[in-house]
Amino acid sequence: MSEFCIIGGGIVGLATAYALSQKAPDTKLTVVEKESGTARHQSGRNSGVLHTGIYYKPGSLKAETCRAGKLAMEQFCQEHEVPFERCGKVIVATDESELPRLDNIIERGNANGVVCHQIDARQLNDIEPHARGVAAIHVPEAGIVDYPAVCQRLVDRLRASGHEVRFDFRVREINRHTHQVGIRSDKDQITANRLINCAGLYSDRVVSMAGGKPNARIVPFRGEYYELRSEHRHLCRNLIYPVPDPEFPFLGVHFTRMIDGGVECGPNAVLALAREGYDWKTIRGGELWKSLTYRGFQRLAIKHWRMGLSEIWRSISKAAFVDALQKLVPEIRAEHVSPCRAGVRAQAVGSDGRLVDDFQMQFDGRVTHVLNAPSPAATASLQIGRHIADRILQA
Repeated sequence: MSEFCIIGGGIVGLATAYALSQKAPDTKLTVVEKESGTARHQSGRNSGVLHTGIYYKPGSLKAETCRAGKLAMEQFCQEHEVPFERCGKVIVATDESELPRLDNIIERGNANGVVCHQIDARQLNDIEPHARGVAAIHVPEAGIVDYPAVCQRLVDRLRASGHEVRFDFRVREINRHTHQVGIRSDKDQITANRLINCAGLYSDRVVSMAGGKPNARIVPFRGEYYELRSEHRHLCRNLIYPVPDPEFPFLGVHFTRMIDGGVECGPNAVLALAREGYDWKTIRGGELWKSLTYRGFQRLAIKHWRMGLSEIWRSISKAAFVDALQKLVPEIRAEHVSPCRAGVRAQAVGSDGRLVDDFQMQFDGRVTHVLNAPSPAATASLQIGRHIADRILQA
């Protein structure tokens, strides 16, 4: 019997297992993952950015874990030879109406201990010659990393320490008992003293399977990317971001240099037609019906219907997507970019229609649930794991 069983072999689940293995080295851990390998969903389909914590409300779990998590991630990458780079980013105000929001971001950044400062249009041109704006924030400590490689190193470290990481294990049933928790797949079962749910897109379902009641529901939002063709990668040196809309937790389409040298542009944010719906053709009727009939999503859609329609239009119209990119880099043309991958964000939505902004966890006796862990969860993952490990071990 394992002391701990973690459901979910993405970066948060693996980081939690790693933290427990460091803090309680004599315990036995088992990580189960329904896919045949690690980082098949959010952990391997994100922008690959090492976030600094500049956007997040001071004192929030996001802000605290992102700052400490970034430093821990950089140290882990150095120790385990995972490629990463501190390349810096700019957050660009394209017109004067965005300047007050720029000031608010700097205030949050300063409160969170982020090295950042406002620059004018000339200084912006020195850093990103092809970006255009009236002002910007320069964040020199922002970086990029290979998160799938991080996940694989975590798998390797856990196995080297004698712990189990089991792929192709889809949880079908959870049984809670007084002194243990049992989980069953189609072919096998595992018994553990404690269960930790890091199931990402399916985290709310696991809450229900474990006999709990999720205080929010996961609604999947797909983000689609384009990439700059190799001959046009010079248009973006590192990371170019817009000023985000404070009413919406998505950062808007931006330019990201990846650790392999490519440059991705995006993402947008549209309702995915399945929890793993990476294109318009992937539809799971039951999952879509649950999203559409959820009162929280209905309230969200009513409030943000204009933005929702514009995101859908950008999804089906390359010209509209390119138009959004041109606000940051006017030289961009449709022939400069080609479609590439898509990701799905597991976004918790409350019954009141509000997007859950902070990381959210539920501690329920022998079962712990990570219910909401969108960006910057990859950056913060090692610190999220330490936070969960501390809570559980203290209990």
